[in-house]
Amino acid sequence: MNLPAQKSAQALDPAQIVLNTIQHPVVMVDAENRITYVNAEAEDFLRSSAAVLTRSELSKFMPFGSPLLTLVEQVRERRSPYNEYRVDVSSPRIGSEKMVDLYVAPVTEIPGSVVIMFQERSMADKIDRQMTHRGAARSVTGLAAMLAHEIKNPLSGIRGAAQLLESVVGDSDRPLTRLITDETDRIVALVDRMEVFSDERPIDRVPVNIHAVLDHVKALARTGFASRIKVTDEFDPSLPPVYANRDHLIQVFLNLVKNAAEAIGDDPGGEIKLTTAFRPGIRLAVPGTHDRVSLPLEFCVHDNGPGVSEDILPILFDPFITTKQNGSGLGLALVAKIVGEHGGVIECDSTPRGTTFRILMPAWRGVSEGDDSTEMEGTR
Repeated sequence: MNLPAQKSAQALDPAQIVLNTIQHPVVMVDAENRITYVNAEAEDFLRSSAAVLTRSELSKFMPFGSPLLTLVEQVRERRSPYNEYRVDVSSPRIGSEKMVDLYVAPVTEIPGSVVIMFQERSMADKIDRQMTHRGAARSVTGLAAMLAHEIKNPLSGIRGAAQLLESVVGDSDRPLTRLITDETDRIVALVDRMEVFSDERPIDRVPVNIHAVLDHVKALARTGFASRIKVTDEFDPSLPPVYANRDHLIQVFLNLVKNAAEAIGDDPGGEIKLTTAFRPGIRLAVPGTHDRVSLPLEFCVHDNGPGVSEDILPILFDPFITTKQNGSGLGLALVAKIVGEHGGVIECDSTPRGTTFRILMPAWRGVSEGDDSTEMEGTR
């Protein structure tokens, strides 16, 4: 550090330096709930500059009737800190889906003043949901292996017996034998779908252009199940390749786009949008390696359908969870398994105005010279 820069750093208030280093929004309000201080993270969180914020009341940025305002009053009256978990502070000013944990404490040196620290739950929830999805996939893996052995063998005998009966029964009874055969085939097909979960072989992965995958899925959708739905895209052309199995990625996005089309139904204003972007990602262990990498590649499938029920949303990726009349509930469980095997995270955000499935995955950065190992990157 040169001398002028050193003097400039020494001139700053050490407390301000510390608060700006904290990766959580911190706000101080006076006795009338006017904002008197914000750190750098709070400026981003409240989507306003410090100059604007320090001329405003806290209620201007919070939803009407927010429990935060009540909590601030309680802290001021009782002169002791409080924690509150999973508080919704969504508002038109700072955006939707703002779920936070709150730490509120009085400032004893300034009577009436209170400090509020917001801790956004999005990252913690992503990790929790990812672990839940992987646990669900492991449980259905054991079930699939058991079903394949205990059910498919007897079913082949039942089907064979039904075929023999069909050749000797009269015309009036032949539809019954065909019913047995058809229903047996249906059960075998269901078990075959579940057997995918018990496949623990290493994935054959190569650098994949995600936009080529999404273009392929988009073409399939437009010529098939989404022929009457507007399908658009918004791609970041600078994205690096993703280290993945191309066929598996097609299976993932085809499933998600098909679900979006079924959610929209016959709505003439229905739209499905595919997006890609580079975002700072969370760090997770990559299956099959000792690495922990960031997940900076974001791939999304958006639709403007009626959304997912709040009751189902937390367990959406569990096996056998479905809202379809004839659905098996295995599609999204398989999607979660595939994404997890690629070291990624999948999550779902839904409102009555639409649903977004968001996949975060690591990027591929090539092969080091003189090294046959393949590397993935989390920063660029």
